[in-house]
Amino acid sequence: MFAAERRQLILEMVRANGAVSLRELARVVQTSEVTVRRDVRALEAEGLLDRRHGGAVLPGGFTRESGFPQKSLSATAEKTAIADLAAGLVEEGEAIVVGAGTTTQELARRLARVPGLTVVTNSLLVAQALAHANRVEVVMTGGTLRGSNYALVGSGAEQSLQGLRVSRAFLSGSGLTAERGLSTSNMLSASVDRALVQAAAEVVVLADHTKLGTDTMFQTVPTDVITRLVTDEPPVHDERAATELQALADQGVQVAVAGATPSGGAADPVQPGPPQRRDVPLPGQRRNVTPGPPTLRAASALTDPAPGDRERERAARVADLRRR
Repeated sequence: MFAAERRQLILEMVRANGAVSLRELARVVQTSEVTVRRDVRALEAEGLLDRRHGGAVLPGGFTRESGFPQKSLSATAEKTAIADLAAGLVEEGEAIVVGAGTTTQELARRLARVPGLTVVTNSLLVAQALAHANRVEVVMTGGTLRGSNYALVGSGAEQSLQGLRVSRAFLSGSGLTAERGLSTSNMLSASVDRALVQAAAEVVVLADHTKLGTDTMFQTVPTDVITRLVTDEPPVHDERAATELQALADQGVQVAVAGATPSGGAADPVQPGPPQRRDVPLPGQRRNVTPGPPTLRAASALTDPAPGDRERERAARVADLRRR
């Protein structure tokens, strides 16, 4: 395929989907990500698209939000792996909130198998995915329907969340940076997401690598409020995404990477097989290197033993040494 044909196909994919990862573009045009990256740079220079970390979006992506059809076709394999990994964080009998988004919709499909679960959501897609789960209770917020992402927003949604308390909130968004945290392109969606965060003891962000380093208009979750990030393995040459992951970990975010091997770095290639969880250790985090269970000391051991006790203890040590 000639360069002109490749670039035309890339442009058509971006126009159809709103945002496409370099990995997906390379797969479709059957070339390397290095070549695709050069093509994307050339198209950006002509003003036909905007580059993002690990992908390409329509021009003006900072303020533009793709509709549900475009989002549902973007990074589908990555979202599936992220949802598989995130579902393992949910325990039987928990009460959680799940925000709107195509990645959270994938998560909801897997949560249908968790018994005794209560899910509070403002997403019609999440509720639909759980509608036929017999052992899952779904609680929907009020609000005004926003058709572009099938979510309930506005004051009605926010008021229905007042006084609510759950263990975890699972949220997605349009971009994630270590500097600003999670952000989205729509003000109403951002306001509801902030209300969801206020209801949860922990915040788990689901974001594929194309969103790492992307900053959009409205901040939803500051970095210091994010407990955990579940993402996919960035491409080998996507240094900026890997750098962003490390910056998030440096600020205290626990990072779990779907598709990574336990010993692999953040920029290592994706390994085949089922998703695996990897937690990035935080700076200064202490690791338990002492083998075996800890020993218990009674309070009486802190006082000096009586003389008779000393003799018995000494005799016991000698006997023990002889046996060795």
